[in-house]
Amino acid sequence: MKLYYKPGACSLSPHIALREAGLPVELVKVDLRSKVTEDGRDYRTINPMGSVPLLELDGGDRLTEGPAIVQYIADRVPDRQLAPAPGTMARYRLAEWLNFIGTEIHKSFSPLFNPAMPEEAKQLARERLAKCFDHVEARLGEGPWLMGETFTVADGYLFTVLNWCNFVGIELPRWPGLSAFVKRAAARPAVLEALRAEGLAG
Repeated sequence: MKLYYKPGACSLSPHIALREAGLPVELVKVDLRSKVTEDGRDYRTINPMGSVPLLELDGGDRLTEGPAIVQYIADRVPDRQLAPAPGTMARYRLAEWLNFIGTEIHKSFSPLFNPAMPEEAKQLARERLAKCFDHVEARLGEGPWLMGETFTVADGYLFTVLNWCNFVGIELPRWPGLSAFVKRAAARPAVLEALRAEGLAG
């Protein structure tokens, strides 16, 4: 398999899932500005949307959209318990989290990374993120992970987007539960491997 990624972007989520799953993968870095891969190909011939992540399977099929990719990875290795079994209520709870992280948190960061966005719009985005963080903090409670005692692909995705606070001036310690969550996730060997492979940790 090949994972097309940009260091620290949302593609870190499936990268973490692959490391947690113990699945071999070839990493292909993409320059999202020029839309050129590190081996010189026009990335738009691989993904016309020009975005990451994209997972290219050994048979040639390509998957885009992080929540779909991480569920595919989890289902490849059910013994790792990265996702509950398909058809169970717990699996729908996982989908609920993946959708919330994707549509409410992930997308709310977008204005903060756009230099052309007016400050008023950025402030609205910060306020929206604060409400989202309040919600996750309350749901997380004292539990180590979103689904309870077991680390799932939703946790990898949440860890990925919470790390963006470091680049947009949001002080995560305001949410002690989320700050503790980030520290727990960052201490996992597979997460650390992914961070190091992307040049994000020493």
